[in-house]
Amino acid sequence: MDEAARSSGVGNLPSGVGTPEGGSPGEVPKVTRSRSIPRAAAVAGACALVAALGWAVFGRDGRAAAPAYVTEAADRGPITVTVTATGVVEPVRTVQVGTYVSGPILALYADFNSAVTKGQLVAKIDPATFAVKVRQAEANLRNARAKAEKARADLVLKKLSLERARELNSRDLLARDEFDTAESNEAQARAQVALEEAGIAQAEAALEEARIQLGYTDIRSPVDGTVISRTVDVGQTVAASFQTPTLFEIAEDLAKMRVRTSVSESDIGGLADGQPASFGVDAWPGRSFVGRVVQVRSAPVSIQNVVTYDVLVEVDNASHELKPGMTATVAITTAHRDDALRVPLRALRFRPEEAAGAADGEGPAAFALEAGGALRRVPLRIGIRDERYAEVLGGELAPGEPLAVAYLRGDEPTAPEASSPFLPRRPR
Repeated sequence: MDEAARSSGVGNLPSGVGTPEGGSPGEVPKVTRSRSIPRAAAVAGACALVAALGWAVFGRDGRAAAPAYVTEAADRGPITVTVTATGVVEPVRTVQVGTYVSGPILALYADFNSAVTKGQLVAKIDPATFAVKVRQAEANLRNARAKAEKARADLVLKKLSLERARELNSRDLLARDEFDTAESNEAQARAQVALEEAGIAQAEAALEEARIQLGYTDIRSPVDGTVISRTVDVGQTVAASFQTPTLFEIAEDLAKMRVRTSVSESDIGGLADGQPASFGVDAWPGRSFVGRVVQVRSAPVSIQNVVTYDVLVEVDNASHELKPGMTATVAITTAHRDDALRVPLRALRFRPEEAAGAADGEGPAAFALEAGGALRRVPLRIGIRDERYAEVLGGELAPGEPLAVAYLRGDEPTAPEASSPFLPRRPR
């Protein structure tokens, strides 16, 4: 085999292949592969696909198959309507203990969680400056009393002088102007006595004020209770100028607590005093505390155009498990039925596509699934509702009757499954 045949790769081909008919000895043959599918097989596959779709859609008798539904039965059971809100646990009554006078804190006689009684000394402000003011007021009072005594003595002298002047005047032995001067001096002496006696009263009042100011250096508890807050330490100076500084906060009775909740204006209409309530706190997971509504306040609270109303829920705290300031999630019961005929809310929202005309009726309705698979529209008169059920007050509906709530899909069971309302739904 020559060099040209080896380089072209034709020399190794079998006889009759390397040199096709009509071609040159050095030409490489072209191999052609068929890509076509036999026409009969393609037609048979298409017919089978159309037959399968027809069977699935129209069934054996050639009519459209009736759609299947997810159903839930109407039943009897409890329905509870609640209003949920968040709030803060706080004592029923708290008193802020402040100071009327300024000065450094000399001593503290109560601390956090200290049990105190009414009138008990809880703190002491340095009384030095106030004691000096008391002594000064006492000295002023003594001075005023001495001046009053002097004025009385002068009055006695002026009276004697007036009597002598009268006697001499009766004998025409005294000039008229001298007699008038004696009368004037006696009247002035009497007025001076009254003035000095008023000075005594003024000095007594100043002394009483100084003693009261001195008494204000003793900070006493105004109620029986427990100290829940202390804002000062020994040596700290408090200034009572324009606003009374708070030294202690005392809860009168921690065995009685309340929750101050903020209820939205959309939910406030159903609330009233005396309604039962329950709440939980993070400190006691799984624990439910029971209370009752004691006050629904009418004063609105508007924050960024959101209007809420304060609702107070009172609860017994004999075990002292609740602490002031805890965040509570409150559920207030506004209505309750123990044994009501009820239907799922899903049944009221469901509207079948093939019964669009029946779904246009006025008022709420549900669709009962009959034995043959057809739907029957049942108008209903609805009462209270909770998160899952609605109370049936009237309508041709019996307990146990199945109600359509959704279309059944091939991958769903006949009974409804609990799912998150936030998950996306697949299209029908």
